[in-house]
Amino acid sequence: MISFSKPYTVVISCLALSFSFFSGKAQDGQILSPDKQLAVTVNPERATYQIRYKGELVLPDSKLGVIREDEDFSKNLSLIKVSSPRTVKDQYRSVNAKKSDISYTATERVWEIQTASGKKMNLIFRVSNDGVAFRYVFPETSAEVRKITAEATSFRFNEGTRSWLQPKTEAQTGFEHTNPSYEAHYTMDKPTGTPAPGKNGWIYPALFRYNNTWLLLTEADLGRGYCGTALQQESPNSEYKINFPQPAEVFTNGKATLNPESTLPWKTPWRILVIGDLKTVMESTLGTDLALPARPMKDSFIKPGKASWSWVLKKDDSTVYRVQKRYIDFAADLKWQYCLIDANWDQTIGYDSVQLLADYGKTKNVGVLLWYNSAGSWNTVKFTPKDKLLTHESRMQEFARLHRMGIKGIKIDFFGGDGQSMINYYQDILEDAATHELLVNFHGATLPRGLQRTYPNLMTAEAVFGYEMITFSQQAANQAPEHAVMCAMVRNAFDPMDFTPMNLYKIPRIKRATTSAFELATSVVFLSGIQHYAESPDGMAHVPTYVKDFLRTLPDYWEDVKFIDGYPGKHYVVARKKGNKWYVAGINGEKAEKKLELDLSFLKNKKATVIGSGEADKDASFQSQALALPASGKLPITLKANDGFVAVFE
Repeated sequence: MISFSKPYTVVISCLALSFSFFSGKAQDGQILSPDKQLAVTVNPERATYQIRYKGELVLPDSKLGVIREDEDFSKNLSLIKVSSPRTVKDQYRSVNAKKSDISYTATERVWEIQTASGKKMNLIFRVSNDGVAFRYVFPETSAEVRKITAEATSFRFNEGTRSWLQPKTEAQTGFEHTNPSYEAHYTMDKPTGTPAPGKNGWIYPALFRYNNTWLLLTEADLGRGYCGTALQQESPNSEYKINFPQPAEVFTNGKATLNPESTLPWKTPWRILVIGDLKTVMESTLGTDLALPARPMKDSFIKPGKASWSWVLKKDDSTVYRVQKRYIDFAADLKWQYCLIDANWDQTIGYDSVQLLADYGKTKNVGVLLWYNSAGSWNTVKFTPKDKLLTHESRMQEFARLHRMGIKGIKIDFFGGDGQSMINYYQDILEDAATHELLVNFHGATLPRGLQRTYPNLMTAEAVFGYEMITFSQQAANQAPEHAVMCAMVRNAFDPMDFTPMNLYKIPRIKRATTSAFELATSVVFLSGIQHYAESPDGMAHVPTYVKDFLRTLPDYWEDVKFIDGYPGKHYVVARKKGNKWYVAGINGEKAEKKLELDLSFLKNKKATVIGSGEADKDASFQSQALALPASGKLPITLKANDGFVAVFE
């Protein structure tokens, strides 16, 4: 129970060549953030860099460089010239992020270097007030395909740094050989240097803390010339290196390219380090700021929203016409825009009857989404439709059919990893889907890495140990509270996450560890372009009308965000804005009562309706109350174990 005390275009311009930073100035090997709080020192001859935040060394000498088959760009380098600092600005819009209008400002410098044999590489650094990004560019022109065999890039942390990381599962393991699917629990608050449990290393985003400074590591803008990477299993002396995918992580129905290869010129992805206090890190948008801007496409069909979904609680037997018609009615009653029909629909319902469901949904203002198997020979999953997406020709034929039927989007499941050819397969699907105005949801998939900015029809991706896992295992249900906090703060930091949250009543054969108010709070805490909810019509029948009304009016996307309070794995409180309303939601990931004092001074003079827990140990038990924020703007709040709340201020 909760209790309260009483009351888009890039612009570049030159900066002055001299910056003050504390008592010093930027040197030729240095680049500063616009607010001068972050300083990166680059030594191109030694191929190293280091980062200071507010004068404190937070990333000691770390390595730079890549190794191509034809040349080693990590040693014996010489500097040709370094550019003057200049300001890079960007503005863009998104209906699938923590903000809708996003601006980016950074200082950029380019180091032009060459090897002993004269081959050239440019090293580009950008430093914004919230972090550091760098990439490698090969500026020469050649039609010959070059191959990168390894990156020398590393991130070396100070002794005493702590880590919050998710292991990357081994390729071709798990259910029907479907790993890696970025579905694992996090290791939390471990010393840096702790090895990953498997050889596939650690995935992004990767969170670290040194003293009072937080660092969140990820990558963006893979393009078509790179694989997805991770961090290596071993990190001796707290130095983490780039890990390329395992050999099986490739698209096998064509050229099965694993590691990066391309003609020249060629650029690598951005390596991104968000740096600052926890508020800075949690509010940062660097993961999409550095992504490739949106490709030209029609956007009238790109509509975020909420969806009903039978499979998560009712499993395979629910994929029949009668049940799906009921779930369309369920979505319509709650003013949700979509209903997802899951695996084997082509066998248990059929195209003709799905057409009838789509037509029926149209009369209810509910669009139908359909499940597909991605695959290929990289998995042994037998669920269908299968093998309809493997070539451009077959995709265009299938997607044209869906468009004629009035289908609004597709969920594609069971991908096979991060090899370059698989990364390109994701993009092939997105491009062909956009041609036929289809929204896309990737499941059993890799982290998007900002791909939703480049392809706005990518509404969400799983890449998380989500709610379906909770329905399979009591152990997973017991770990769900702290795991949900980790997912909100780390997995969901930049990319949409199809956790499929919010069970308000009961899970068949599983005892939920969270309160119903915790579950309701995840509807605000988690971000997804289309939010697929776990609750069923039967469960929702036990929920108070004011909770249903909250879900009926919950925004489909957010205009702004403020991190209020939190700590990884322990608790998380966030405020999200739409129009003149602010939605504040919090979840307690620990099995103990917690007293918080929330600074909501930006909401002074606003009144709120708060929904929290009702009677203890009673399913779907809530309480609602009106709240006037104290004049101080500080709101004391008590959350019981694994509890949560939502509040709407206006």
